[in-house]
Amino acid sequence: MNSNIPAITAVSGYVPSYKLTNQELETMVDTNDEWIVTRTGIRERRILKGDGKGTSVLATESVRGLLEKSNTKPEEVDAVICATMTPDMAFPSTATIVCDNLGIKNAFSFDMQAACTGFVYALETASNFIRTGNYKKIVVVGADKMSSIVNYKDRNSCILFGDGAGAVMLEPSENGYGVMDTILKSDGIGKEMLFMKAGGSAYPSTHNTVENGEHYFYQDGKSVYKYAVNNMREVSEEMMNKHHLTSEDLAYFVPHQANIRIIEAIAKRLKFDMDKVTVNIDKYGNTTAATIPLCLWEWEKKFKKGDKILLAAFGGGFTWGSTYLTWAY
Repeated sequence: MNSNIPAITAVSGYVPSYKLTNQELETMVDTNDEWIVTRTGIRERRILKGDGKGTSVLATESVRGLLEKSNTKPEEVDAVICATMTPDMAFPSTATIVCDNLGIKNAFSFDMQAACTGFVYALETASNFIRTGNYKKIVVVGADKMSSIVNYKDRNSCILFGDGAGAVMLEPSENGYGVMDTILKSDGIGKEMLFMKAGGSAYPSTHNTVENGEHYFYQDGKSVYKYAVNNMREVSEEMMNKHHLTSEDLAYFVPHQANIRIIEAIAKRLKFDMDKVTVNIDKYGNTTAATIPLCLWEWEKKFKKGDKILLAAFGGGFTWGSTYLTWAY
């Protein structure tokens, strides 16, 4: 065992059963299936229905599956880190709610907010805890209920997002495979291009903020596209150059699922054939912090021990980053 290398030893995912199709969106806003698919690659997305059901429901089901799959008892978990931008409430953290739901009593837990890059940030944070040698089992879950902050009268944004969660178990490596390196970056210039104005301490919730629609997601689509493609490409290239990797050396590229055009543009610039690129945006839409772990969950059976895999994400802030890992099982 090399206790200095943190390894993903199990992965799980959860999406709600309700499918919001492009055809249904056609009845809600001025749009059509061809327009949505051509511009985003999305055909349907999952939506969590029910009063009082928040992100913790998604995260709990994903972590429940992870514990069962890895034969881990709740009391064996050392920490739970939840990456989310749609917590159940301002406090307590969604992670603590998940722990309570599952009887995880011996762990510390907290949320991490880096928008769509949240899972990569949380994975690196958990990896550093493992590297100390003081922790053996850490759960990292990316979960978001984006339907809670989407304006379903805005045809430009309501087509993009879905709800979901994905989780991984991080443990000390037994074979030298695992999380090799991560590069994280941010730039506050993005605060004007990708945000939700109200609901925080600067603009607390009032009748006016609700009436003005200031509790909905907003983005400057053209600017975000440019920054997403350039920054994800640059940080991926930085990682590949640092470790002397080419697209041929890497078994898979796992990008954040924001838009098929963004994914294809980055893959082309990095010289990845699309058969090496994980894509599930057509089924789930953009689930923000959940996109990468959901891809790991869906592609798990295709991964082979020792496969070199590159993750890359970009989100509000702006935040972005890349993780290079070797598959441990």
